[in-house]
Amino acid sequence: MVRKYFGTDGIRGTSNSIPITAEIALKVGQAAGARFLRGNYRHRVVIGKDTRLSGYMLEPALTAGFISVGMDVVLVGPMPTPAVAMLTRSMRADLGVMISASHNSFEDNGIKIFGPDGYKLSDSVESEIEELMANGPRERLAKPSFLGRAKRLDDASGRYIEFAKSTFPSEQSLEGLKIVIDCANGAGYRVAPTVLFELGAEVITIGAEPTGFNINENCGSTNIEQLSSKVISSKADLGIALDGDADRVIFCDEKGEVIDGDQLMALIAGYWAQEGRLKGGTIVATVMSNLGFERYLEGIGVSLKRTGVGDRYVVEEMKSSGCNFGGEQSGHIIMSDYSTTGDGLISALQVLSIFSLANGKFSEIGRSFIPVPQKLVNIEYKEDNPLGSASLKSAISDAEKTLHGIGRVLVRKSGTEPILRVMVEADSQSLVDSILDNIVSAVDEKKR
Repeated sequence: MVRKYFGTDGIRGTSNSIPITAEIALKVGQAAGARFLRGNYRHRVVIGKDTRLSGYMLEPALTAGFISVGMDVVLVGPMPTPAVAMLTRSMRADLGVMISASHNSFEDNGIKIFGPDGYKLSDSVESEIEELMANGPRERLAKPSFLGRAKRLDDASGRYIEFAKSTFPSEQSLEGLKIVIDCANGAGYRVAPTVLFELGAEVITIGAEPTGFNINENCGSTNIEQLSSKVISSKADLGIALDGDADRVIFCDEKGEVIDGDQLMALIAGYWAQEGRLKGGTIVATVMSNLGFERYLEGIGVSLKRTGVGDRYVVEEMKSSGCNFGGEQSGHIIMSDYSTTGDGLISALQVLSIFSLANGKFSEIGRSFIPVPQKLVNIEYKEDNPLGSASLKSAISDAEKTLHGIGRVLVRKSGTEPILRVMVEADSQSLVDSILDNIVSAVDEKKR
């Protein structure tokens, strides 16, 4: 079955347009609820959201859908995506739902679904839910006396705060560190600064005044200029940037310079390997991770397994190969010893734990390797098959021959937006630019 709604990370789109409408959200609630009615007991779903205005539309629609098939709904309000996954497991719920479009602007929104184990659903289960949406779960609608109920969990934030703090070594503290944290005006705006403060840091918070419209606006992990400036002006030790749903993290050092997900993973992997904590001596990353990162891992005796783009695919490979660490260059970092999905705050705490044990500045400690020149461009498209043109196929083939053994090229469609993503990396920046220009020209020819 070709999936109509679900992409690489749940359902996503422009709010109040298909597929992000109240009507479809209602159907998702009914279908997902019907799919996970598994026994003769009270079923439960945990629903969280970020700070987008459209969350007020989608939350009650999903709630109505779940209630109509007999599921009780626990509403936790604005909470990080990983907190919803954690609470789903902690409360023995049958499902968890996060209403968020992650790093996208406020106009977009999305629906991410977690199973009772706290992991994102597989492609096959999402297809089953779509089939139920198409056929309608009429025969599974609850009788009046078996309708679900809804209630708010008032201490949801406190539960997650304590859980996050428990992942930081009890013999350590963050005393003496001045940290700037940018919460992207998103889901982590309350819990993240609180955790850092309670662990002893001097915390300067920005991006923590959500209006419903300003999530990820000139802030957060995809735009760290504001964070960088604040770190420099306040003479902080480092800066931390979350994205809209707080499932990824990017750092900057005391000079305000970016330290991306690859560098953060390298730092953690090197420490964990030394401590014997890295299961199988392997980490999992996507095809987007830098070639310099891969070479660094080889140098310290750690293997790298690559997957397609998307933290869900990283997690699936981690589970199948028995690894406990993986992530993405964008800052999704998954540590299965602590969580079932990317968690920006917990990842930040692991980095801070390592930094607090070291002597030196973060600019000296936070970079483990020199990245190979890499460039990524995004190109909007309207065709159904933007990868189908002969000129583009030829350009990609020529690039692969040129880069054989010395670099990589990747051209793919985004799973959440009508964008073609083109990435080229090689030891020479001029070679990267030349190959990228050839591929972009081929895409432009296709558009004409």
